[in-house]
Amino acid sequence: MVPQNPTPDEHFDWTAAEADVAEVVDLGEARTRRTSVAGDTHFEVTLDESPTPGGMPVDPPQSGAAGRVPIVPVGWSTWPNIKHSVRQTLAVFGYRCGFHALRSPKYAILAAFWATVGVFRLTGRQLKWWWVTEQYALRQGTADANDPAMWLKLHREVKATRMWRFLVLTAEALTVVIGGPVLYATAPWWARALVVTAVVAFLAHFGRPDDRPIITPATVAGRFRRVNPDIILRAYYAAGLGHPDKPHQQISFGSTMARDPSGTGSQVSIDLPYGKTFDEAVKARGAIASGLDVAISQVFISRDFSSHRRHTLWVADRDPLSAGAGRTPLLRCKATDVWQPAPFGLDERGNKVSVDLLWNSILIGAQPRQGKTFAARLLALYAALDPYVKLTVLDGGGKPDWRKFSLVADRCAFGLAMTRDGDPAEIVLEALREIKADVQDRYERLSKLPVDVCPEGKLTREIARDPKYKMPVRLVFLDEFQEYFDLGDISKEIASLLVYLVKVAPAAGVGFVDATQRPSGIGSGQVAQQFVSFRDNHQVRFSLRTGSWQVSDLVMGSGAYSEGHDSSTLLPSYKGVGILRGASDATPTVRTYLADADDAEKILTAARALREAAGTLSGMAAGEDVARVARDVLADVRSVIERGETGAQWEEIASRLGERLPEAYADVTAESISAQVRAFGVRSVDVKRNGKALKGAKSDDIDAAITRRKAA
Repeated sequence: MVPQNPTPDEHFDWTAAEADVAEVVDLGEARTRRTSVAGDTHFEVTLDESPTPGGMPVDPPQSGAAGRVPIVPVGWSTWPNIKHSVRQTLAVFGYRCGFHALRSPKYAILAAFWATVGVFRLTGRQLKWWWVTEQYALRQGTADANDPAMWLKLHREVKATRMWRFLVLTAEALTVVIGGPVLYATAPWWARALVVTAVVAFLAHFGRPDDRPIITPATVAGRFRRVNPDIILRAYYAAGLGHPDKPHQQISFGSTMARDPSGTGSQVSIDLPYGKTFDEAVKARGAIASGLDVAISQVFISRDFSSHRRHTLWVADRDPLSAGAGRTPLLRCKATDVWQPAPFGLDERGNKVSVDLLWNSILIGAQPRQGKTFAARLLALYAALDPYVKLTVLDGGGKPDWRKFSLVADRCAFGLAMTRDGDPAEIVLEALREIKADVQDRYERLSKLPVDVCPEGKLTREIARDPKYKMPVRLVFLDEFQEYFDLGDISKEIASLLVYLVKVAPAAGVGFVDATQRPSGIGSGQVAQQFVSFRDNHQVRFSLRTGSWQVSDLVMGSGAYSEGHDSSTLLPSYKGVGILRGASDATPTVRTYLADADDAEKILTAARALREAAGTLSGMAAGEDVARVARDVLADVRSVIERGETGAQWEEIASRLGERLPEAYADVTAESISAQVRAFGVRSVDVKRNGKALKGAKSDDIDAAITRRKAA
């Protein structure tokens, strides 16, 4: 951690990188202060003398089990270690040689310049030495004191000193004037080169200012501090989480002060005063960072489930979010299993973070160009490598990032402009209709499967992978989904379908991963309400950098800001970094793995080969002509009868169909829809609504008609 204007009274010592050597200085004794008597501010209780089991001391001893330092260092104890150490040393040495060799002409020019300056500086210093200028003050003092005897004595001494120093300088000059040509004429070339190099280096060192080094370091290590308990107490008290002089308001420690096992920071368990909560500590994270005199991106607070007033404070040596997580492990191009969590990235402490795609709906939101699409695509690539997952990829933005998914996607649509495959909006609508019909069919068939096959009435891995059941896991990826809510009349049905599916589909093995840069909503009236309903029905939220805490709350869900989670505090330089909420008990800040366009194409090519081998390539990826499906009147009418309703009146059914499916039922009337439904043998019966009975249809009658049709 780089200090900002340290003051002498701080409990920190500082160390800086000198040339190519980085050195860490222990900054203060590992001690704490704790009050035992109300009002006592003399803290004497030592914290770190007896580490708790499993803890790690701030400065771990480099010794064996018997407390002895190994005679042979670990790096040189075995032949593999020796080879590794030699390779590592040679690699660093080679790098430094190359670094300095490239800059050697610059070094030579600077050395020659400062050597010239050094000649004049050395000459001036020697003239001052010869003339004994340091005695001026003494002689002036005797003159001011009117002491001629002392002045004469000093004058005689300075004359004698000048004569002796003149002889020394004369000998020096003769040595240079005579010895130089002799050396040049008699010495070999390498000796002359060594002498010239030594003289130039000496004069350059004499001539250059202290703050103008000639040779720059090849490797520079940042300086950082090790936090000690005194500073932690100061930070927490300054943040208003306790008071050192008030009874029962002191901060205490639940563990020893420790270095993180990864060696990247310091950690300690904090016990807040009774009545203070973990949520208050999270909200005060910025104030704690200020009290520690570090950036907020270096302070992380994690919950301790043993007590709501206890938590673990981790302070990173450097900003852990500034370094990327690296390339995605999916580049191995091995088959994946969607029933296992998908690798997503690394948290602030370098721990791996995974996300369950099954049974979840995932919302990803961010400002443009913060890595939103890359994060969504990373999950889609994982799903693509499972050959038994049926993919639907719909990109409202039409970016090139998703185009290669046409290799594996059952259905896909990119942008909003007309293509050879048809109108993308129509493709989206038909895809959602087909998914809805599939979801409804799944629920019916799952409920009828025997208990030994489907124990809990839910989709299992065996059912999903058995082709005879025709119920594979389906994942739908929507990027820039806000575009589908602003297409005019067609958006009404799309919005209705999306709301239904995001609420109902995950439990049937149909998951959604949806990304947007505009979580605040779009459109007006019913479509705007459905947008909010769609957005708020995602269980897992991932928010990369947003413009304000209000937008952050829209992405991560209501209450995220009050819990201390605000993605607007993420720096603009953090690409692919966001806050993951709802995926686990913790809410980590995640650096997502990187999969660029080339990586994605490589993975998708391998995914297509896996699907071809498994015989699961379908839809558009298989070259099928996905035609527009005919309207299923019975299914459509059944879909507009809400849960909890035993039936609906014909007027209600016509109105709901016109609102939700305007493309097919814009002009439908109660009489026409009644005639169409009764043609399937559904009775027209009295249905009460708000105390008034009118003709309509019972949901049981419609279900029976659908069953009869399937049996036929």
